[in-house]
Amino acid sequence: MNPIKHIPNFITSLNVLAGCLSIVASVEGFPVLASLLILIAAVFDFFDGFFARLLKAYSDIGKELDSLADVISFGVAPAFIVFSLLKSVLCINDITFETITITEILLLSSPFLLVVFSALRLAKFNVDTRQTSSFIGLPTPANAILIASLPLIMAYTGSMKYFFIFLNLKFLLPLIFIQCFLLVSPIPMFALKFKNLALKENLIRYIFLILVIVLIIAFKIVAMPLVIVLYVILSIINAIVCKFFCKKH
Repeated sequence: MNPIKHIPNFITSLNVLAGCLSIVASVEGFPVLASLLILIAAVFDFFDGFFARLLKAYSDIGKELDSLADVISFGVAPAFIVFSLLKSVLCINDITFETITITEILLLSSPFLLVVFSALRLAKFNVDTRQTSSFIGLPTPANAILIASLPLIMAYTGSMKYFFIFLNLKFLLPLIFIQCFLLVSPIPMFALKFKNLALKENLIRYIFLILVIVLIIAFKIVAMPLVIVLYVILSIINAIVCKFFCKKH
């Protein structure tokens, strides 16, 4: 086989590596580094698909490897970030069965629901023929980027306001359950892949990109989670409009 055809799988492997290193960074107490590694994994995730299309290097192995990589980088890695945030909230440094309570065990276990629902989302994607040009449910990279943004915002803004918001059970627990729901929800979500530059066929994408630029200019790094929220809201609006339009026509 032509070695060039292995390029997408090599890039996917880098995605796996970045995800694993992110987990290590979280465990060792470096949530900012863990978040940056998730963003790096997302870049690799974009380029493995890009080069697969460019080189026409599609394969069953590549498809399965991509899903396995995404479970690690966009399921397990972000779950460990939330786990580390919850440890900070609960003021737990070392976990020992002599001192930890049942409530604390349940709270610290909750982030790993993200792994379960990410795996379910990816399994559904692999067998759902409707998701060739769009998505049903929140893509795992979008979920991971939202979570990865939390330590970055706290670190780079230096504002105690975000520490009080993010390092709070009233924020983290609803976030976990909302994200789990969105991952396997029946909500149609548009893909950012442009087949052409026609305005009519890509209107929702152009609107999204323009609003993303506005958010970044206005809020800088704080725009990261807002971009994901915007993506979900626009996807819902787009689905409603499309449903109405199809019924009328």
